[in-house]
This record gives sequence, C-alpha cells and structure tokens, in this order.
Amino acid sequence: MVDILHRVGVTAAPEKVYAALTTVEGLAGWWTTDTSGDEDGVLAFRFGEVGGFDMRVLEKVPDERVRWEVTDGPDEWIGTTVTFELTQHDGWTIVLFEHAGWQEPVEFMHHCSTKWATFLLSLKQYVETGTGAPAPDDVRISDWH
Repeated sequence: MVDILHRVGVTAAPEKVYAALTTVEGLAGWWTTDTSGDEDGVLAFRFGEVGGFDMRVLEKVPDERVRWEVTDGPDEWIGTTVTFELTQHDGWTIVLFEHAGWQEPVEFMHHCSTKWATFLLSLKQYVETGTGAPAPDDVRISDWH
C-alpha cells in the first residue's frame, strides 16, 4: 500500500484549524462549498460534475487529530483513510496530512496528491485570512479538475 503525505504550517491556532476540519461550515470554506452531513457521522463532499465521496468520521481529538474513512466515491479511495495531525512548533500550527491505504500508485493518485496539496494551501489561506479557495473556485490542474 502507498500513501499521500503532506506537511503545511499555518499561523492560526490549533483550535481554529480543528474547527475548519470538523465542521460543515469550516470544510466548505476550504475544500468544497458542496459539503454536508453529520459532523460526527458521515460527511458528504461533492465536486459538481466530477462527483464526490463520503467520509465516515473515525476519530476527532480536539486541536490534535481528525481521521476519516472513505465509504463511497472513486474505487481507488474506498477504504482509504484521511488523517490530519495538528501540532505546534515555534508559533506555527503544523498540519501533517495523510491519505493512507492506496492499493498502488496509479495516475489518479498522482492527481489526487497534487489536488490535496492545493486544498491544504486553501486550508492555510482559510484559517489565516477567513477566505479559502474551495471547489468550485479551486485551482484547476487538469481535465480531472
């Protein structure tokens, strides 16, 4: 199995980052405006014509960790997990991101890694300024959006 890993530092407090990762309003502010669901159950993320996926909340540790399991969406995503670990270092909140459990590094994984990076930068922008770049206003990187 292979994983997508990213690290980004933000100048916002961990509790602000945690709220952006655990509330429908927060997630809609940096990932996709079409976010819905149960903040303690299953969250639905939609991306217009390209579809979307559902994530079951597996773990929430305030200001430290958020972990989801993909329950519906592209075949390559089903059963994978998405984790955000939050730590503090020299006035920064460090977000360690992991999308784990990919069966193999297919071309779609390369695309998703780049998209995750753009959305993590949107998260950074959102918690630092109050305005992110969620879909449909995200950076388009290819014909896969």
